[in-house]
Amino acid sequence: MSKIEKTIARQQEKYHSLHLPFPHSSSPPTLFPRHYPPRFPAIPISTDLPARISEGAYYEAHQQLRVIASRYVKQENWPAAIDILHGGALALLKAGQGGSGGDLGLFLVDVLEKGEVQLEGGVRGKLLAILRAFPPGEPTKKRFVDEMMTWSAKFGEYQNGDPEVHHVAGTLYAEDCEPYEAERHLALGTKDSPEQLAKVEYEWYTQDDSHTAALYAARAVFPYLLTGNLRSANKALLIFNSRLTSSNKSLGVQEVSSTSSDIRVFPSLPLLNFLSLLLLAIQRGGSDLFRQLAKHYAPHIKEVGMWDDALAQIGEMYFGIKIPRQGNPLFDMMGSMLFGGSGGSPKPSTPKAKPKKVEAAPPPPVDLD
Repeated sequence: MSKIEKTIARQQEKYHSLHLPFPHSSSPPTLFPRHYPPRFPAIPISTDLPARISEGAYYEAHQQLRVIASRYVKQENWPAAIDILHGGALALLKAGQGGSGGDLGLFLVDVLEKGEVQLEGGVRGKLLAILRAFPPGEPTKKRFVDEMMTWSAKFGEYQNGDPEVHHVAGTLYAEDCEPYEAERHLALGTKDSPEQLAKVEYEWYTQDDSHTAALYAARAVFPYLLTGNLRSANKALLIFNSRLTSSNKSLGVQEVSSTSSDIRVFPSLPLLNFLSLLLLAIQRGGSDLFRQLAKHYAPHIKEVGMWDDALAQIGEMYFGIKIPRQGNPLFDMMGSMLFGGSGGSPKPSTPKAKPKKVEAAPPPPVDLD
């Protein structure tokens, strides 16, 4: 446990919550802590704020909550600031005040950043409760999600942001029919995310021509592969193909089995077959097989016109096939003369990245013979 976590834990032991009556609610959110650690002087708090919110005095309540939270921030009383902003944001969002509630949510993330609060279950739960309370279409929601992800990447375990927060955000975006945002977060989510992402892509595909199935399946498969998550890529494609066959009884499909693997072959959808074979090739790890696949399906891949970069990255990540680096011959020659190397200029130093974590380890190699 870090120093700040220990400090917060000690402070929270000295707290107990004061639940204020909310009309028509048996379990209202706790807005204000009752007691504070001795080093923090008591701050006068109007106990009628919940009533003011229920009466519709949203602006007044919002401003008072900001003032009180700002005083706690000035004292560096992070737990008290977190509690009051969490409760206030929830109360306003549930009252339909997306702008005011979202503003307090953003203030809360700023407090977490300033207080260098580490990501743990309690804080995550507060943030997710606020996220779920946003009304559909509220503009502040996207900014709240993005800033929450930035904080979780800085003070959490994962350099791309907390997977559980990604999963919840992606699921909510999917429910709001925002597939691009849903993709962005579900690709970095939990072990449950591939099922949700496959569902998003399939529902999106049903609005397009029948021969475009592989284009939507790839939108689930490629992001997982490019983040090193082979298991989720396999799961997403399996679910997509299952939905495809169950919803299209007339679609031709052949089951191909070996001693160690089973795949579905769609004679009318060659690129969907390519994705299945690509995943098998990655499990086997043979660069020759990857090259054969790319060559065999080259006309279809060329017709798509948007897979080249992703496949080049996959070839380098999983098969050790280096991506050709284009350079200027004259520039390279001058770089060799001036700097004693083959590049045009000294390579700038880059900050050391945090160790990368993925949601799940790849499955063991599969014998395709």
